[in-house]
Amino acid sequence: MNFIDKKLEDFKVNAYQQGKVREISTKDVLGKWSVFFFYPADFSFVCPTELGDLQDNYDDFKKANAEIYSVSEDSEFVHKAWAEATDTIGKIQYPMLADPAGKLARFFDVLDEEAGQAFRGVFIVDPEGSIKSYTINDMGIGRNAEEILRTLQAAQFVAEHGDKVCPAHWHPGDDTITPSLDLVGKI
Repeated sequence: MNFIDKKLEDFKVNAYQQGKVREISTKDVLGKWSVFFFYPADFSFVCPTELGDLQDNYDDFKKANAEIYSVSEDSEFVHKAWAEATDTIGKIQYPMLADPAGKLARFFDVLDEEAGQAFRGVFIVDPEGSIKSYTINDMGIGRNAEEILRTLQAAQFVAEHGDKVCPAHWHPGDDTITPSLDLVGKI
């Protein structure tokens, strides 16, 4: 299934964020860029390294007008217990979405029904609620926050400058490409 330009459907879930539980819905994510970051489970092994990496880069995501939403099939209460038990998770400032019914994981097609866990999916969603980039990894393959940020920034650049594209390893300020027949076979 192709998710590019697929619109978010209405959702409402609980989230744990910095000692509080709050509700997050579709209307809360519209109007800014969003990164939905699915991971298999709290109190696990690769997951805290990824969530910590996202926190270490969180200020850069906020500077890019983006919010991170980590998502697992755990409840908001398990998120709270994990944050209280683990220094790495206790530092997290972004919302940790609780998806115990699997509604979000099914929408994004990352739910492993047999395991009751989500594959490692990253979905970058524009302010209008359209998916612009996604990757899905198997359970044991961790991700890199800097690459997610770079991809977000490239998606934002392309959205703003539709006549230009971003080459491999592009970062803000680097040269972009304006596609034309003159470039065919010359890159």
